[in-house]
Amino acid sequence: MKTSINFKAVKTDSEAHNFRKKTFDYIKKDLTGKNEYWVENKISDRVKSIETYCKEKSGRKLQKNAMPIREAVVVIKENTTMQDLHKLSKRLEEELKIRIFQIAIHKDEGHYNKDSKEWKPNYHAHLVADWQDLVTGKTLKHQSFHYSKMQDITAECLEMERGVSGSIGRLEAIEFKIQKKENELILLNSKVAQMKEELKSKKFADLIVKENDFLGFSRIKTDKTIENYERAFKSYNTELLKNKEILQSKSKIITELQQKNIGFNKEVSLLKNKLSSILSNIAVYSNEKETYFNSVKNTIIKKIQFEKFKQPKLFDTTKDKLITIIDRICKKVSEENNIPFSSLEEIFKNPDSSLEIFSLLNIGDHRMQYIEDIPVQQKKKKDKEVMRMTTKIHKRKQRYCFRFLKRQVQVQRI
Repeated sequence: MKTSINFKAVKTDSEAHNFRKKTFDYIKKDLTGKNEYWVENKISDRVKSIETYCKEKSGRKLQKNAMPIREAVVVIKENTTMQDLHKLSKRLEEELKIRIFQIAIHKDEGHYNKDSKEWKPNYHAHLVADWQDLVTGKTLKHQSFHYSKMQDITAECLEMERGVSGSIGRLEAIEFKIQKKENELILLNSKVAQMKEELKSKKFADLIVKENDFLGFSRIKTDKTIENYERAFKSYNTELLKNKEILQSKSKIITELQQKNIGFNKEVSLLKNKLSSILSNIAVYSNEKETYFNSVKNTIIKKIQFEKFKQPKLFDTTKDKLITIIDRICKKVSEENNIPFSSLEEIFKNPDSSLEIFSLLNIGDHRMQYIEDIPVQQKKKKDKEVMRMTTKIHKRKQRYCFRFLKRQVQVQRI
């Protein structure tokens, strides 16, 4: 599958559409439950922050024609996770200063195939971004090569093929339409030629109805002959259309299967090369491992931020209840993003990662300058507190992991 990303000015009804605050005719409502969402700020709140920061930084108001909030639609795969999109967001921020603060994965949009009546899903994600340059306070300025880089980053993070450039895509679309019309013309000519041959054959001679008049001469009975011809043409046309539809449907299925096969072969080849590189090079292995664990940690942090955004009062509770909350969040992250429990355990075994995660629950603080400023004894006390909570969660994860595996074994036996 090919992917692409294209940022445009955000629409006024973006949040209503992205988070399904309204009902729409073009969605399959029974699939809406499979959608996923993540929010750091509301668009209105973000706009106010941007305007305030621009005034403080540059001394001027944000220009009226500026587009400080932009939105992109990204083509994704069926198994693309929120973790993949957080990874993409991080790369966009690091390399292009684009800060994503809303993500919506849509799996309920698509259309029904006219021929097969089969539902064809349109898997995609909406990324809403803050387009402000934190250095100048103004909107970001990108060149054409930056937009090309966006496509490369997107394809790499989502492990999909990069879409072709706009001009090539348009040229291919035009060539496709020309080819389609040529095929239709060839089919039409073939049909006309076939009908001419049928008209010349003796089969059509049998349709002519003749009767002898009172003088004994043979005459064609016009009404009955025309009726026979009309019936024959109607039957012939119906059969021809039926055969054409069957042929088109089968050709389309074959083409789709061939394309899928090409995609799978490419994916298998890439995975083999990656596996070979990881197994043969310790540095590559260490780098891949670190990148993956950072991605898992970032996904957990983003999920906690989202839960705090939705239910801020939920986290104003006791430490034991906070452990239960974060344990539940970790389980959900694991299930939604196909993250193994062993990876979560590794994250919580690391004191720095644990401290960063628990700082979101007002236990410690993930800002390094703050951590360095606190007294050594206080810092040690906070670290011990975090480690105690980490140990509790670690034990819960082991119990949950055992129950989960036990259920899987029972299902397999059934």
